[in-house]
Amino acid sequence: MSFDPFSLDYFYYPVSAIMWLWYKAFAALLGPTSFFAWTLSVVFLVFSLRAILYSPFVRQIRTTRQMQELQPQIKALQKKYGKDRQRLALEMQKLQREHGFNPVLGCLPMLAQIPVFLGLYHVLRCFNRTSTGIGQLGLSPEHNRALGNYVFSATDVAHFLDANFFGAPLGASMTQRGASLEAFTHFSRLSVVGVGVPVMILAGVATYFNSRASVARQSPEAAANPQTAMMNKLSLYIFPLGVVVGGPFLPLAIIFYWFANNIWTFGQQHYVFGKLEKEEEEKKREAIERRAANAPAPGAKPKRSAKNVNGSSATESPEAPTEADAGNRTPRPGAKPKKRGR
Repeated sequence: MSFDPFSLDYFYYPVSAIMWLWYKAFAALLGPTSFFAWTLSVVFLVFSLRAILYSPFVRQIRTTRQMQELQPQIKALQKKYGKDRQRLALEMQKLQREHGFNPVLGCLPMLAQIPVFLGLYHVLRCFNRTSTGIGQLGLSPEHNRALGNYVFSATDVAHFLDANFFGAPLGASMTQRGASLEAFTHFSRLSVVGVGVPVMILAGVATYFNSRASVARQSPEAAANPQTAMMNKLSLYIFPLGVVVGGPFLPLAIIFYWFANNIWTFGQQHYVFGKLEKEEEEKKREAIERRAANAPAPGAKPKRSAKNVNGSSATESPEAPTEADAGNRTPRPGAKPKKRGR
């Protein structure tokens, strides 16, 4: 395939290139037609892309936690300017600028994974171009094996179609039917179901626990927000159910992709949240140490500079009064004035 600058080849070629590198590495150990070599290439494609997106993921977590901290101020603005939408938007932008908050960073990792998922799905579909219909080429099995697939050569395409686990090709789905099955050397629907269903269920369970871990770390103010509560329900129940319901219609490779993605997310969340919690504990400890260093010693009274009537400090050594001062000195209240000798 030649690069088309007016298409999504900007995503297809990088995705296929990373997968090709991992495939060559595992094929050298397990063989070019090994089902596990191809499966591991998909899994490590996920790990590679998620490692690239690690920094945006950390920024996403920081942004989310910062959003939770700003919830009381946001509610106050909503209560104050609820009827004036334009003023509310301006005040929200001002609040975000003052705290260096950028809501776009919270969506960046999720948005970046969308073209990766679509790219992988397209590359996997292009290993088997014998289907007919919208967007399908309807090639013969022989012609399909004679064409490359982006970075993959025609030989790699043939090895992918030949790779199977007891008759379960990595590019086949549980509901796949028709002439497209002729592209595979071996196909057993029972084997595809036997491989796909356990991985599909594990992917759904992993999705649920990832969502549960994220919801558990939300502040009470954020969880009380109606929009956040709705998203929590979607992530806890609808998304995992969607993986299980949609699994039979997806190639096995996509199911492995989803499972590996959730396994990575679970481990990365545990690591990043632990790291951020340690940073917050360190900041609290430093603040306590600074307050302790500036506080007076236990039992010691704060030093104050006492001043006399004239405003001079009591610690200052008074100068000896002169004779003129003695003559002009004002007597104390109630004291008899001294007579001067003539």
